[in-house]
Amino acid sequence: MPPSPPDFAFRESIETVARDQFGWPAMRPGQVDAINSVLSGTDTLVVMPTGRGKSAIYQIAGALTPGVVVVVSPLISLQSDQVAGLATRPRAPQAVAVNSSHGDAKNERAWNAVASGDATFLFLSPEQLAKEEVLGRLANLDVRLFVVDEAHTVSAWGHDFRPDYLRLGEVIDRLGHPTTLALTATGSPPVRDEIVERLAMRDARVMTFGFDRPNLHLRVERHEEERQKHHEILEQLPTLARPGLLYVGTHRDADTYARELAGGGMRALAYHAGLASSVRERVHESFTSGDTDVVVATNAFGMGIDKADVRFVVHEAIPESLESYYQEIGRAGRDGNPAAVTLHYRAEDIGMKTFFASGLPHQGQLVALYAILLAATGPVTITELSEELGEGTQSVSRHVNLFEIAQVADTDRRGVRAVADETGVIPDAAAAASRAYTVAQERERIEHSRITMMREYAETRQCRRQFLLGYFGEDLPEPCGNCDTCESGSAYEEYGEYGERGATAQAGPDVFADGTEVVHPVWGEGVVMRNEDDRITVFFESEGYKVLSREVVEERGLLTAIDPPDTPGQAAS
Repeated sequence: MPPSPPDFAFRESIETVARDQFGWPAMRPGQVDAINSVLSGTDTLVVMPTGRGKSAIYQIAGALTPGVVVVVSPLISLQSDQVAGLATRPRAPQAVAVNSSHGDAKNERAWNAVASGDATFLFLSPEQLAKEEVLGRLANLDVRLFVVDEAHTVSAWGHDFRPDYLRLGEVIDRLGHPTTLALTATGSPPVRDEIVERLAMRDARVMTFGFDRPNLHLRVERHEEERQKHHEILEQLPTLARPGLLYVGTHRDADTYARELAGGGMRALAYHAGLASSVRERVHESFTSGDTDVVVATNAFGMGIDKADVRFVVHEAIPESLESYYQEIGRAGRDGNPAAVTLHYRAEDIGMKTFFASGLPHQGQLVALYAILLAATGPVTITELSEELGEGTQSVSRHVNLFEIAQVADTDRRGVRAVADETGVIPDAAAAASRAYTVAQERERIEHSRITMMREYAETRQCRRQFLLGYFGEDLPEPCGNCDTCESGSAYEEYGEYGERGATAQAGPDVFADGTEVVHPVWGEGVVMRNEDDRITVFFESEGYKVLSREVVEERGLLTAIDPPDTPGQAAS
């Protein structure tokens, strides 16, 4: 349900705060409605493209909310940028961050500033919120607004998944469920649904403000050989307006491309997790200040980059999903001016992605972990599990998450414990491990299906913008005219075929329209994500995205619509 329009006085107060405290002369479309939703005490999920002002929503809502505003942010660098940005606005409420990069004294000063009312915004990472000491201090504060930035990381099926985000719902409840605001620039409908579920949002209002970025020119370059792809990227980048980003798959590729582009006269720098933090910081500063033409980076670079004039985003390596691709290309053209987006694609790259996505846990490790929980007299910490199993804490945390999703384990501030399943019985170690392994298999199928959708985008003859927007549940009635398939004419050929099918179906709405809930005899319940002339794309929670032949679906009755649209003279099967 859309939010009710704010009355004149309320809108005026929002715009006054925006102007007087933050220096923004006008609000952008959707921002006022989203702020109004939060100020009315409604849990709200906002899906808004990069560069449209998501941060302004929580900043203004926080300025108009009495009490403390907790902002959960996944990256320390992103926290630092937000705190520094608020510090430049002396009339706005001030912000502090508590994180592992600060010494104890600096973190203590931050806590004191919030407790005394000198600071309103408290930035924390999800890992900080896993600490009992942090939760105890938060419980003694008057937390009125709980903000989850980059909220797609809450979803186990979303890109950039962070296990510690799974427990944020428990944190919110422990704080008395303050009004919760989740923000993300990307998120297909299944990811949105899981964000709401994982954060235990109450009567959540989901607000999406359009995924279309019409100023981005979308192109895919197909290659047969890796050498050819490498050569054409080196040829392409010097011809593009600058500055820009080149995304690659490995640290080695980042270093190689940066060196070769610099040898050709471009001001190019590499950025990846293998570099020292001081080096990464210098690259970040050089790019934002305009002293660098191109940053050659792994996907570690870009989140929170506040640079409006990025003129190109080129991908040498195919991303693992359309969610991550959309977020990365969203860093181009944030000023509204034309920007070039190119994906360099080899079919073999998809095979490698699929290979590396296969990471099922060893069932013996799962059995051993759950046996420890069964033998324990109380909760067991991740550290204790790690020491007893001889595994790293990150691996143990992933396994614990599988047990939690399988609903045979629970984690609280004291640690992890085994719990009864839906039958009221705590399973033995083998049965619990089997359930956790099934969850892991489902996740693997989801990962593979997301890669498949990335292939569909790369190989489609349809309008690329129509394909991309359709994935996110948004309709573009006609080809965009600003992508390579539109320029080649194939998009209009495909659109013409679709139009012919649509002309023969005017007796009533399509029973498998986008967003329709359906049931498959094998894969269970799903949601129609894309409805095309010859195929139907459905997201199944346990299987991921499946692209089905429309002809086969209709001939064999493979999908049954739940509450389909009324079709005169025809009953849905």
